[in-house]
Amino acid sequence: MKTTRGKYQGVLQIVRFNWPMYLAAVAVLAVGSGITSLAPLPDLARAAIFIAFGLAAFWLVLSLLVSHYVYDRSALYAGDWLLPLFKHSPRRYATLHVGLDEFSEVLKETFPQAEGVVIDFFDAAEMTESSILRARREHSRELRTATRADFRALPFDDHEFDAAFLIFAAHELRRPASRQELFVELGRTLKSRGKIVLVEHLRDLTNFLAFGPGFFHFHSRAEWLRDIAAANLLVAQEFRCTPFVRVLLLESKA
Repeated sequence: MKTTRGKYQGVLQIVRFNWPMYLAAVAVLAVGSGITSLAPLPDLARAAIFIAFGLAAFWLVLSLLVSHYVYDRSALYAGDWLLPLFKHSPRRYATLHVGLDEFSEVLKETFPQAEGVVIDFFDAAEMTESSILRARREHSRELRTATRADFRALPFDDHEFDAAFLIFAAHELRRPASRQELFVELGRTLKSRGKIVLVEHLRDLTNFLAFGPGFFHFHSRAEWLRDIAAANLLVAQEFRCTPFVRVLLLESKA
């Protein structure tokens, strides 16, 4: 039986975890528009300000619509797209997150014969965004069942897993060195011919059109490729899962 998600679960979570930002944006647009309408400004300046406010409002709404499509309407959470990535179902795998675990149940249903380990690699010094803390507070019960781990030294043996899943989580490590340390550790824990499934939005034109300046929260494809190569991994397969989400299938070079 497939995991059932609420009709607007994904987009509502985004609003809840980031509500101060959305509230501030709406307040700035409303107050700024009122002041601009009343202020004695040249017509050209007034028009430029309203265009800027219009773009901000457009991206605010569009980003939520795109998020709703990606997290609530696409096939991302069906899990079927994962099956062709593996010649044989993994026997033991790890799925990693930093506070919001939405894929462990999907993986259980997709690979019912496999043994999965859920790893929470949150690091307070590295991940300071308030949205992550809100997500962790809201999902504190689920966090108790996850294995807390330092991403620099995962508490698992060498060659322990057939696969590791990093789905919308690795980008929360903002420093390239930290992402590379995580990839090195995951590579160490993988068996021969083991795979890492990395799923992320990219800092690219498509996501710029959807999220505006918010796309700076994502990393570029070139950054990911540098981090992957630095960890002695290679990209075995790459494709888009929706126009806004990229899947990279990683393997060890050795």
